[in-house]
Formats: sequence, structure tokens, C-alpha cells
Amino acid sequence: MKRRHEHAPKVSFLSEDAELNDDGPSESDSELEDALWKGGDGFGENDFSELELKPDHANRPLWVCDDGRIFLESFSPVYKAAYDFLISVAEPVCRPANMHEYVLTPHSLYAAVSVGLETSTILSVLDRLSKTRLSDEIHDFVHECTENYGKVKLVLQRNKFYLESNDPKILKELLQDDVIRAARVAGSANASFHVSHALKEKGAQKLVDITEAEQGDAMEGVDMHSFEIEARQVEHVKQRCLPGNLGYPTLEEYDFRNDTRNPDLGIELKPMTRIRPYQEKSLSKMFGNGRARSGIIVLPCGAGKSLTGIAAAARIRKSCLCLCTSSVSVDQWAAQFKLWTNLTDAHIVRFTSQNKDDFPPPDEACVCVTTYNMVSAGGKRSEGSERILEAIRSREWGCMLLDEVHVVPAAMFRKVIGITKAHCKLGLTATLVREDDKVDHLNFLIGPKLYEANWLDLQRDGHIANVQCVEVWCPMTAEFFRKYCDPNFNNKKQVLYCMNPNKFMACQFLMQFHEQQRKDKVIVFSDNIFALREYATALRRPLIYGDTSHAERTRVLHAFKYSNEINTIFLSKVGDNSIDIPEANVIIQISSHAGSRRQEAQRLGRILRPKAAQLSGKKTNADEHNAFFYSLVSTDTAEMYYSTKRQQFLIQQGYAFKVVTDLIGPQDKPQLMYSTQEKQLDLLAKVLSAGEAEAGEEVLPEDEDAIRQAHKPVGAARRTAGSITALSGADGAYLEFDAQRGGAKKKASFQRASGAPRAVKPKNSILRERDAMLRGKKKLA
Repeated sequence: MKRRHEHAPKVSFLSEDAELNDDGPSESDSELEDALWKGGDGFGENDFSELELKPDHANRPLWVCDDGRIFLESFSPVYKAAYDFLISVAEPVCRPANMHEYVLTPHSLYAAVSVGLETSTILSVLDRLSKTRLSDEIHDFVHECTENYGKVKLVLQRNKFYLESNDPKILKELLQDDVIRAARVAGSANASFHVSHALKEKGAQKLVDITEAEQGDAMEGVDMHSFEIEARQVEHVKQRCLPGNLGYPTLEEYDFRNDTRNPDLGIELKPMTRIRPYQEKSLSKMFGNGRARSGIIVLPCGAGKSLTGIAAAARIRKSCLCLCTSSVSVDQWAAQFKLWTNLTDAHIVRFTSQNKDDFPPPDEACVCVTTYNMVSAGGKRSEGSERILEAIRSREWGCMLLDEVHVVPAAMFRKVIGITKAHCKLGLTATLVREDDKVDHLNFLIGPKLYEANWLDLQRDGHIANVQCVEVWCPMTAEFFRKYCDPNFNNKKQVLYCMNPNKFMACQFLMQFHEQQRKDKVIVFSDNIFALREYATALRRPLIYGDTSHAERTRVLHAFKYSNEINTIFLSKVGDNSIDIPEANVIIQISSHAGSRRQEAQRLGRILRPKAAQLSGKKTNADEHNAFFYSLVSTDTAEMYYSTKRQQFLIQQGYAFKVVTDLIGPQDKPQLMYSTQEKQLDLLAKVLSAGEAEAGEEVLPEDEDAIRQAHKPVGAARRTAGSITALSGADGAYLEFDAQRGGAKKKASFQRASGAPRAVKPKNSILRERDAMLRGKKKLA
């Protein structure tokens, strides 16, 4: 869009400086002032002062700019109604307390059309809410983006995919494209289109109280023309039809009430189940005109995404496939289905590496809960897995629930969309962000964003916890910082600022305060496995990371939830997603995955569930925090930059981070570990002696529930590269300290072969501690 600012009034930035100059403003000052305006360092291209205000602009909540940006006053009396409309037509950019920023994009307007809003409705409501008159650029942009939307539909009938339109000319135009033509099923290239009778769509209904769209007449029958496309080409066809390519984005709708081919699922919500208002709004965007639309619903962690998905499945009443990220979340989803609905274990099939339940006959509907990896992983599979996979492929699923949908663009998970055939796909996530550019792929993999809730609104209404976000600055000790700046230890920079003694003491101090003073449940997160083990071992707390077995994870989480003896657990990145721990209300982050905004928000989500006082209806002070998120950062390191980048998403949701520079007082420091220089030097030696792989960040497969490759049997021989030198023992070496250079150097040696056998040092610190105790007992004896 073009911006108009030729006649913008210019305000002098240099008037005060000119008064200090006896000669008045110079020619160079004027040139500098012009450069500021033209370069955009002043208002520049962001100056919209020439926009014409309406006489009653004070009563309207929106500022609509020529470049598509929209600003919403959240203190307006009609804020809620304006927000519900705006979230349907624009993408949120930043939503602090008093002023929200949105932007109109082709994808956001595609989502608006998909929920039934027409071009005239979008423009009329924007004009009604705007303080200024809509420019020609806005009119042209909305018309251009919505002109062809809704003209083509992707329909799944009898396990076959069809492109459908009421205008055969559009289908002929699509077939002129090489990708579409190649995707058409072989043998029908020269055949005429299939013609079927379908119901005509209703116009957009009233959107809250601010749209004045008229009620449509009774739905009439229309002739729909279609042709079949190959299932494996569906993703390419949908991508090719998006704006920027052919410009006919496909809409996916499922007329589940008239589906007589697939058996009904006897699922009903229990009478005690209560759907919250924002959940009802999100579901109303999904179910329009009695049909189910494919798309994405964005709700904060702890706001009830699981119940929203279950309510959608209960309304469709057909077989449901629920995909999760880990086996722990599979168990949690199965438990949620039994909690909120009348379904029992007989109707729920779990498919993980540990549980492979039997499928019911094809003529009986069911709910299948599994992981992305179990469905998409290749290689040879066991007989039981192959049987279940064949049942998943052959079924025509009425509804597919995709938990943590932001992971779907990963190459492995994208296979799931092509392998399974589902009439309606519903993606659920709290963080629709990725550090790559693949979030936009969800528009053709799943569908448009149907609804996104505002975090601060839900916090204000008591639906999620009131969180205090704190960034604790931990100065590096002199010895650790010296090694951090040494280029010889570049590969250990991360573990050095993670194992910073001041950070360790800050973590211990916060744990003791929340455990003893407030009786809170604490989660400590660390991506660095070396730091995770050292912290957990020194502080004597249980830990869960990638290699922890499913049974051990379940046992630790159960003890953390229901036992008063375990109030703190240590988690690696396996706890970022889909682990339901409503009892936790404190998070301490000692290590993270670089500048990942998504990870920061997902970890905050572990403590966002409403607390006991909120659930009981007890009134609390709006400024009273009942959950705490601490991010421990070593100052003067790369962690400072990463921390700033990670917080961007949460700041855009309206959260503020409080910075604490002096957490521990002088009187508290002696009681903490590593408070003396001697212990700090011992810790530094342990860090420097750690192997590069041991000191690095945890590397997980694309799914935490990665299955073992069946073609590599357990206990089979492993082939690794080696050398004759290693087999003969001639690679032995010892470390010799060079006093003049102040470092260690490695020398080849054969002395170990002739000398006394050397004792093997246990790798695990717990075993080393046990051996030290045994040696002490022998000396006493």
C-alpha cells in the first residue's frame, strides 16, 4: 500500500538548539532536519497527520492507517466487540495494556472470508469503527485480497479428494496450471467435471453487535462442479492456490450432519462441563452454517485448549484422530476425553511405543490418540504398529485434532497430513510463532487462523494465572568470566554461563524461598544437560530429560503433583510442550535454547493455569501475583542478547519483565552452595574437564517420543569407526601441567601399560559421592 504524507505538517526538532546558537539555525541544520524526515528517523513515512477525523471520533475505537496498520484503544466502551471483529480480519502485532496494534494481511483477510465475512461487510464495519475515513488504498487492498476467496473448496468424499466450485470456468482456469493439472487423477484428464447438488452458503451472520450484515434467505440448492486430485498432491495443490500464486485459496468445510457414510460416535459432554465464553467464540468461528471449518485456534497455555478440541469433536460426533507431541501428552489427552465426556477406555485407542490398543471394527467410530512421530516415522515397523497404521490410513476421520500445531511444519510431521484422511482439521496452540519462516505454511497445511484470545483479557477475567515475570541478573565470577573470554574455550561458553556460581546460588535461594516461605511448587528448566544434572544432583531434586523412561517420567510427575515431599523438579526441553502440571506456580529458567520466543512462552504456560483461589471464585487483588516466572541471566555474556530476544513474544502479549540485580543479600550468601572461592574453583575445574558432547545442549529428535528403529534390533552389534592404534592401547595420554604457560598439554605416553592399573573414576557424581563415603569408612576402620 502507498503512504500519503506529502502535505504532512513539519515540526522543527532543532528550535531549542537554534536558540542556543547566537547565529540562529544554520543551513546545515535545515538539511539535517530534512534528512531526518525523509529518512524516517522522525515520523517520516509513519506520519498520518493528514488523515481526516470524523466528527464523533471520540466514540470510535480504531485508527486505520493507509499502510494497513490498525490501532485499537483497549479502554474504549466497545473494545470487546471491536476486538472480536478485528481478530477475525487482521493479525495482532502487539497488545499491551492500553493500545493494540494489528495489520491487515492477505492471510488474515483469507481467514475472515473463511468464517463467512464478505468484502462489503469487512469494509463497512471497519469504516463504522474507524476514527478516520478509510483511504482508497485500504479499499483496494481489501477488494484485491478477498475478490477470489471462497470460490474454490477442497472436499473429501468417500476417501477421495476433490476440488469443487460452482463456476466451471474457475476450474478450467486452475487446470491451466501445471501443478494442478499434474495433481488431477490419471484417467480423468480429458473427462468432464463431476456435477453434484449442494447447499448454498449463508451470508455472514451478525458478528456481535457491530456488524449489520443482513440475514440470508433460506439456503438454496446449487450445482457444484468438481474434479478429483491425488491424495499425495493435496499439500502442493493447496499451496499453489494461495494468494501470490493462483489466487484462489481453497476453503475446507465438512458437512458432518449430512454425512451418512461414516458411523456416528456416541460422545456427549458431561453435564458438569462448562464452556467458557472465549471457548464458545472460538467454536462459533469453526462451526458456521452447520458445517465444520478447518483452521487454527490460538489460546494461551492453561486456558483450556484441550476442552475446546474435545468440544469440537463432541459436536462433529464422528471418529476423531488426536495427534500430540509426546507419549505423556497422549495419556493426558486420553484422560481429558474421559474427564469431560461420557467416553470410556473401550472407545479410546492409544497408539504409542508403550501402548498399542486394538482398533474397533471399521463400522464403529472411535477416538485415536497418538503422537506425530508414531504416524509419520518411516522404516520397518512391528506387526502391531503396521496393523494400527493401516487402520489409521484406511479410516475416514471426521475430525483431526493437532495439539501444539506450531510443530506441524517440520518435515516429518508434514507427512501426517498426507497419510491420514480427515474431513476437518483443527490446530491448537498457544504460540503461533517459529524462528524460521514456516508458520505461514499452516495456512495450506491446515487452514486459516479462526480465533486468537488476548492473554491480558483472560488474566483480567481470572481464566489464567496472574504471573510476575522477573529477569534476575547474575554477575559472572572473575574465574568463570576469564575462561568465558578465552577463545580456547569457545565450545564451552554456554556451559560456563549456565554453571555461573552466582546463578547457582540465585537458583538455590529462589527454590528455598518458594518451598519454605510460600509452600509453592517449583519447576527448574535447563536445556543444558550438564547443568541440569549438576544442579539437580547438588540440590537433591529429581530430574526429567530426553533419556528418562516414560515410566520414570510418570512416577516423578505424579509425586510432584500429589506429594508434599517433592516440591521442585528439574526439566529439560522435553517439558516445554504438552506436560500438564496445574499445581506448579513457579518457574526458574537457568538455561534456554538461544533466542527462541516460542520456548519462552511455552515455559511460561506451564504455570498459567488458574490457581485454587481463582477457581473457587474468591476475589483477589488485581495486582496480586499468584505465579512467578524467573529467568536467570549471566551478565556480560551472549545470554543477555538471547534473553532480550526471547522475551519479545511475551512483551507483545502485554507482559512486563521486572529486572532484579541484587537478589541475594550479604547475610544469605554464606548459607548457599558455592559461596566460597575454593568451591567455585572446584566447580570450574569440573566444568572444564567435561567433554564437549556432555557440556553441550540437549539434542532431541523432532519428537520427544521417538520410536526405536525396528530394523536395528535391541542388542544387535554396532559398527563404529576405529583404528589399530586404539585397539592396541597406544593412544594412551596423560595431562601434564605446564607451570610456565599456565595450562595443560597432552602428551603421548605408554606409562599406563607398565605402571599399576589405574582406578576407573565413576562418571556419575552420585556414584563418586558414594565411593568417597566408602573410602572414609575404610579409613575410620
